[in-house]
Amino acid sequence: MEKGRFGVPAGVMDWATAVGVAVALLLAARSGQHPDAGLDLLGQALLVASGLALAARRHAPVLVLAATGLCAVAYQAAGFDVPVVAFLFAVYAAVRAGHRTVTVIASVAMVAALPLAALVSLHDMGEAYAQARGALEIAWLVAAGAAGEALRQAERRADEAVRTREETARRRADEERLHIARELHDSLTHQISIIKVQSEVAVHVARRRGEQVPEALLAIQEAGREATRELRATLRALRDDDTTPPRGLDHIPELVERAGRTGLATNLVIEGQRPDVPAAVGRTAYRIVQESLTNIARHACAATASVRIDYRPDSLVIRIDDDGSAVPGIAPVPGMGLLGMRERVTALGGRMCAEPRSERGFTVRAVLPLESIS
Repeated sequence: MEKGRFGVPAGVMDWATAVGVAVALLLAARSGQHPDAGLDLLGQALLVASGLALAARRHAPVLVLAATGLCAVAYQAAGFDVPVVAFLFAVYAAVRAGHRTVTVIASVAMVAALPLAALVSLHDMGEAYAQARGALEIAWLVAAGAAGEALRQAERRADEAVRTREETARRRADEERLHIARELHDSLTHQISIIKVQSEVAVHVARRRGEQVPEALLAIQEAGREATRELRATLRALRDDDTTPPRGLDHIPELVERAGRTGLATNLVIEGQRPDVPAAVGRTAYRIVQESLTNIARHACAATASVRIDYRPDSLVIRIDDDGSAVPGIAPVPGMGLLGMRERVTALGGRMCAEPRSERGFTVRAVLPLESIS
């Protein structure tokens, strides 16, 4: 619920103001002259109605402006010489909401209509004009409109200040992110380049000697090249000028094939008909398979691994199994890889489990929703 000043709900403040104005108008009417009994009851009802209408001024300022104006003209015609206080509140609310043209038109119409309304009960133009002037001074209208416009401008400047601070904070965060990306790129690229160069030299020397190049050495060479490409792509993405499509579902077969060249017997199974998969889901699926196969190669001591991708109408299910050294009943210690995968899946509103299999080995299963991702 929207809060007003002093932490009081805005709706409570609106009703308190409306009731207060209605009571003030009614007391003012009772202290003045009283028309006939029938008109007296009607006039009091109009006074109360004009005051209570202010409760809706925050949500329907133009309607409240019209309602309070009509009530004021009506109770002036009924013989009640009471200032049109509710109409002034409505002018303030309408200008504050930005309806300046409508408010000016309504105010001019009100100034013209009040003498005519007073003439109905007084039958004297001079007295009617004097009563109308007492009920609504031009200075009151100007003051109410000026107050509404001043507050509207102040609120607009406050909103602009908040928006400017948010944009500044976002720009600083982007600059810091780019700085970190450059630092990581410089540091990691240097180390990976050494690995890549050394592996390429070893492959070249082995081939010149006519020796068979070990599959592990070729895998290291390819991994170094891939890591260098990904570091450059990541840096370009953080600079927001990346024109290269991100890694996704179409690149998973390449991942599986590369894992097979390290000596790990790996197979890929795809089930279902592929729907329109959002880019964010495709990137997450690629990273899950990539991290899982990396963990298997590093820690699992596995001979085989399988990657299963199941396309469903409302979700994408990914499952990676291996026959490594993990045994049931012993929970794995979550490293940065597993934590990163879980964060990616959770950010998309999906589910993920990573645990030992019942027969031996480890399984990673992720369910990524498709319908709620824009």
